[in-house]
Amino acid sequence: MIWLYVALGVLGLIVTILNTPWFKGMIGEFCFNLGIRLFLDKHIYHLVKNVTLPTADGTTQIDHIVVSRYGIFVIETKNMKGSIYGAEHDGQWTQVLGRHKYKFQNPLRQNYKHTQTLAEILGVAGDTIKPVIMFVGEAKLKTPMPSNVLRGSFGAYARSFNTELLSEQEVERVLGVIAAKRLAPGLSTHVAHVRHVRGIVQARESALEEPPAQPVAGNSAAPGAAPAATLAEDRPPLCPVCGKGMVLRTARKGCNRGRAFWGCPAYPACRGTMPRE
Repeated sequence: MIWLYVALGVLGLIVTILNTPWFKGMIGEFCFNLGIRLFLDKHIYHLVKNVTLPTADGTTQIDHIVVSRYGIFVIETKNMKGSIYGAEHDGQWTQVLGRHKYKFQNPLRQNYKHTQTLAEILGVAGDTIKPVIMFVGEAKLKTPMPSNVLRGSFGAYARSFNTELLSEQEVERVLGVIAAKRLAPGLSTHVAHVRHVRGIVQARESALEEPPAQPVAGNSAAPGAAPAATLAEDRPPLCPVCGKGMVLRTARKGCNRGRAFWGCPAYPACRGTMPRE
């Protein structure tokens, strides 16, 4: 009888694991990788998986990079189900599962940092980098999406580019730079990146009720004069998402409570943030 309980326990554990987001993500990654191997010539399209790169404020993690003579494809995979609603310039998209709705960050914006970091590290022209969002689960895209948001074969999309942008020697150089610059894959790299992402999320949450910074007293500009300085600098950084001049704010919650950071003046429509140097 005890063996029956053990067997049921093991079966329950297996079912639980099969339904976890981690396992579904692993299956989605496997299917995507297999599709590239089967439908793209590996001598032309070179796949690099799970690349974590250092940035000025931490790290950024790229699911897949496909390097070819026809461009460098930077791919963000989303293993989701249900109905997906969103537009190119929306800050957040919506996933609908039955009667429930869930918000998630616009993956096009999420992938923007990936492409900018990679272009800077590789020293290539902007049009050489081709961002791609790939839904690999059971999701159905319910609103018109840009051509680089895919629900189907990446192979067909990649082969639609037939203008050579890189020579074979340049392809080899790009692969070499990625191999040299990426952080060593492993648990410690993953944990450090997750910690960095959580810090960014906490900074955004801390700004929910934070009003825009006011000009320094005595520096009010007369009509027609140059804009007044912010609390910290005459020339604030530009928002990495929308390009507007940022304003200095102070985190009110989380591990960064009391610390100053740069926030987008268009918040909450735009949630771009940057650490204060």
